[in-house]
Amino acid sequence: MQLTAAELQKRHELEGAPDPFPSLGEATPVRPTRVAQDPTDGNSITDFPTLAPSAPAASAPVKSAWGSDAGPRIKAAVKSTPVITDSFTVTQVELPVRDGKQTSLGEVMKQVITKFKVKIEASTNQNRHTTFHMRAETQKELDKAKRTLLAYLSPLATSTIAAIIGPKGATLTKVREATGVKVDIPRKDSTPNGHASGTATPLAGDEEEEVMVPVTITGPHPYALEAQAMLKEIIASRTSTITQKVRDIPGHILRFVMNCRPYFIEVAQGLEIYLALNQADREITVSGDREAVIRVVETIKASIEAFGTILTSFKISLPKRQHRLLVGKAVDEIMDQCKCLVVPASPDEPSDEVTVWGKADDLPTGLGIVMTKANSQYIHEFPLPGPTALSKQLLTYMTRIDYEKTLANDHPDASIFTPSPATIAHASVLNIDIVGEKSVVDGVVKQISELIGKLIGATKEIPIDWLVHHVIQGKNAKKLKQFHEVHNVQVFFPPESAEQSQILLVYDPFSPSASPSPVEKGKHLEDVSQELLKMAKEAADVKSQTIQVEKRWHEAVVGKGGTTLNAIIGEDTTLSIKVGAQVGDASDEDVILVRGVSVDVDRAVKEILQVIEDAKNDAIVSSYSTEFDIDREYVGRVVGAQGSGLNRHRDALGVKIDVSDEADEKEKEVGKRRKVVVHQKSKIKITGRKENVEEAKKRILAQVERLADETSEVLKIPNQYHATLIGQGGKYAIRLEEAYSVKITFPRSSAENWEGKTREQLKADEVLIKGGKKGVASAKSELLEALEFEKENNKILKFDVPTRSVARILGKGGVSINEIKDDTGAQKIDVDKSNDGNSSVTQITVHGTKEAIDAAKSAILAIADQVGEETTASLFIETKFHRAIIGAGGQGLKDLIIRCGGPSDPKVQAGLVRFPRQGETSDEVRLRGEPKLVNKVKEELEEIVATLRDRIVLAVEIPASQHRILIGRGGQHLNDLQNRTGVQVQFPGSRSYNQFGEFENASDMADVDPANIVKVSGARKACEAAIAELMTHVQPAAPEVLTETVLVPLKYHHVISQQGSFFRTLRNFGVTVEQASKPQKPAVPTAPPQNGSVTARIDDAEDAPSLEIHWQVIENYQDAEEGDSEWTLKGSDATGLERAQSLIQEAIAQAAAMTCVGFLTLPDRSAFPRIVGSKGSNVARLRNETGADITVGRDTGTIVIIGSESAVDAAKEAILKQASGRPPRY
Repeated sequence: MQLTAAELQKRHELEGAPDPFPSLGEATPVRPTRVAQDPTDGNSITDFPTLAPSAPAASAPVKSAWGSDAGPRIKAAVKSTPVITDSFTVTQVELPVRDGKQTSLGEVMKQVITKFKVKIEASTNQNRHTTFHMRAETQKELDKAKRTLLAYLSPLATSTIAAIIGPKGATLTKVREATGVKVDIPRKDSTPNGHASGTATPLAGDEEEEVMVPVTITGPHPYALEAQAMLKEIIASRTSTITQKVRDIPGHILRFVMNCRPYFIEVAQGLEIYLALNQADREITVSGDREAVIRVVETIKASIEAFGTILTSFKISLPKRQHRLLVGKAVDEIMDQCKCLVVPASPDEPSDEVTVWGKADDLPTGLGIVMTKANSQYIHEFPLPGPTALSKQLLTYMTRIDYEKTLANDHPDASIFTPSPATIAHASVLNIDIVGEKSVVDGVVKQISELIGKLIGATKEIPIDWLVHHVIQGKNAKKLKQFHEVHNVQVFFPPESAEQSQILLVYDPFSPSASPSPVEKGKHLEDVSQELLKMAKEAADVKSQTIQVEKRWHEAVVGKGGTTLNAIIGEDTTLSIKVGAQVGDASDEDVILVRGVSVDVDRAVKEILQVIEDAKNDAIVSSYSTEFDIDREYVGRVVGAQGSGLNRHRDALGVKIDVSDEADEKEKEVGKRRKVVVHQKSKIKITGRKENVEEAKKRILAQVERLADETSEVLKIPNQYHATLIGQGGKYAIRLEEAYSVKITFPRSSAENWEGKTREQLKADEVLIKGGKKGVASAKSELLEALEFEKENNKILKFDVPTRSVARILGKGGVSINEIKDDTGAQKIDVDKSNDGNSSVTQITVHGTKEAIDAAKSAILAIADQVGEETTASLFIETKFHRAIIGAGGQGLKDLIIRCGGPSDPKVQAGLVRFPRQGETSDEVRLRGEPKLVNKVKEELEEIVATLRDRIVLAVEIPASQHRILIGRGGQHLNDLQNRTGVQVQFPGSRSYNQFGEFENASDMADVDPANIVKVSGARKACEAAIAELMTHVQPAAPEVLTETVLVPLKYHHVISQQGSFFRTLRNFGVTVEQASKPQKPAVPTAPPQNGSVTARIDDAEDAPSLEIHWQVIENYQDAEEGDSEWTLKGSDATGLERAQSLIQEAIAQAAAMTCVGFLTLPDRSAFPRIVGSKGSNVARLRNETGADITVGRDTGTIVIIGSESAVDAAKEAILKQASGRPPRY
């Protein structure tokens, strides 16, 4: 519908405004208009995409508001092709979203202008109604452009399309019939990618943003608007929730934004929204109610801008190991405490910088907390031993066996960090960082050290080109496993993606058979390395070749998404092709390096040169195509489920593959006119680059060839042998499948007619083999051989035994039946469990060789013959007596059965007497066995129960602190008491304590602490005797402890304590000492450096050898700790405390008098034995004589003398005399 300019002005309340579409060559008077409340920018390309600035002229006719300074676009004087025009107004524009960002109106118009030969101009009034004016050379182009533009401005979410169409198109038909318009919805596979609201793949747990598609409505304007309203009503009912993402948030701002989560929830104003953080992609996903999501997204964007202006940073340097304490939970804790974000340098970077982000006012506090956190735990750097090559081998082994996880499980309170790959590549020393309490860290260090001790000399690397690694692994998989069985050597191939040639051999340190001998380890490693080198030599001949190719042609060689390179490499990936910078030569990027098997390298080089030649000759990349036929029966397998087979080729090689069936088309054309011969071939057409097309064709034909060779065969094998042929866990069947590339299917029998539950309709005695003809034949032959072997060795014998003997045959936990199986060599012994107990006999089935099943039958029947006629009996015994009858470890019950003439073998005793299990409420005790024995046991039990029922329970008060002494180690004292008196004694806390019930003398124990009440059960006289004996062992209450406190200077502590002897002296008075604090510095001061000027000579005798000594005297306590330590003295009497106090005061006075420290250094330690004397007698004598404290060094030639100045000098002279061998003179 077309409207005149005047009608448009009236409709949009723009009367008085210039005619937006004036007649050519005719001036339009300007009428004054009111100023719009919503000003617009005339120079904005977004608001007016085709509007150029124009200068107003006072006298000249007013130019069109849609023109440029050059005048109207259409001039009357020029003869041209007729122009078709159309104008329409859109009351509400919904701009599409692309890659998470909303596009502008100008971008949409530009896209339509580019797609169709049209001109589009637009303007928006104060009511946000947008008027479009379109011009085109043909009506057809104009209509197409108009439909596309309207579709782009009213996109629909793909999730609503099904609701719009309705069941079998009912909803869409209803809209069309009600309005008479045409509604076009594009097909799913033709959705324009440019108008999808998001193309990024969402992470797990995230909702993907809605993909928007354009829907075109064609028809009269009022009806089109009505149809649009109906569609929007349907959409509103299905799209009340949306998902949007805020992407590319700066890393240091992201955390601060997420802390505002409560504020974002508040902005939603009670509407339901969900916020999800994708830390790796630095994006926040908001989903929920449409209005709430839009508000929250705008708030998040505003918060990002605000944080960008107020956040500042400060950098500090910390040792790399301390960075371990500033990641993970530590980041959250720091953020919670000071509102600052700590960002350590990446572990792969050599930098030791730590960046702290926050507001300027918060940074000082944040830096303090970061430093506190960085020093909050003990960190130990464990250096791996040996040269770098050995360290890397040790670290590689630990990584491959996941030793870090093992350490974490053994030491859950420690955190273990191994070097990053970047650190391993560049560091000269490799360290393992261990974080935790020192005691825990020491345990981890000890465990690592033990492993490394076993690994020294147990590792070796051998260089084998990585391109043949997978060949070695494929051809020699079984032999590689045997290396560990024969040589105890594990072989670790590097990941193929790493392209490393070093193979690590490790002599397994965890194997029970590992030898500690380095020679033995080296021999086994050498044997395995020689075997591997031999395998590598047999695998392939590898070479490298470098091609000089200009960098501009590299893209052609690689192809889109690497498709061309994939085609050149092939499916076996025995080639490595590095392009440009990947080669590693920074000085020359115009190269391509090809490595691999010689034949494949030559082929690849030839194909690369051909690709380059095609590119140089401007060959069209995807113009080559080829067609070929395959049998129709293979099409489904080639195409795959839902096209997966073809998609795999398309993705890998970048080709287009079409499959057509000419037989169907030809038969449809001929119809009923005549009978035709159906063509059984299907045509495959592949289009793309020639190399890729040929590779795709090669792969498809190879697949068809494999399918053509495929056959199947059904073998008749009795069901009883299936389990053995399959093997435990399918082991044997899987081996056959892998060895011969076949599929073996055994039936799983059902209840009806024994028909199999597999996809193939198999009977119970049928086995299906599918695969290549040769593989099927080989698998069949081996399977039938195994069947013959099973028939010969898997004989089956069935016989019956009395049901009463089954329990004895099985034994407790199946011990007896398993022993029979192991002793006789029978493969399997089955006992029929379908017997419900009503039958007197039970069937037993034995599998194995004839000799084995005969021996098993004889052993089983021998046990059955031992079980004579049985009877059953029962009696009721209160639960509280059960434990007393059974006894510790069941010994009481065993002794009872033996006393009654029963067997002594516990296996035979089992099942004779059965007490209720724990948790059962019944008091019934059941007996089963020979009638005579059962009666005796029953009589004995009744006598015991009668005695137990006549027992009384008395209580006695015994302090809980003495219970352990009365019980004794392992209950020795208690057992002796119970055996002598015939009573049972229960202390509080024992399992049977509450089962003894109430005691008779409860009134006497009313005021006694329950923890001190001991129960004694038995005959009254025996109980009284036991209580009397217990009371004789009860110790009287300890006397009251007296305490006194004394202040002792810390600097005198070592002198007073005399290495603990002083405290032992105090204990002789019954006094113990508790110290509030102890000095941290050593007892003996550190000797000052020798300057060589202080010497002395001992040469009184002419013939005596002289000794050169060093003698230095310094002031004592000059570097000692200040302050006092409070000593708390505890004793039982005041006299002892007074004597202890007196001794301490004397010791303090004596320590204060020891003002000097002398250091006497002798040239060697040869004289020390004479100085020390037998068991220190000489030193003790000198101490008593001089009053000085003398300490003779264990590892050095220095003797430390502490005392007054005169005492130190006297001790020195006495020591020198002693050293010279002469008696001292005073």
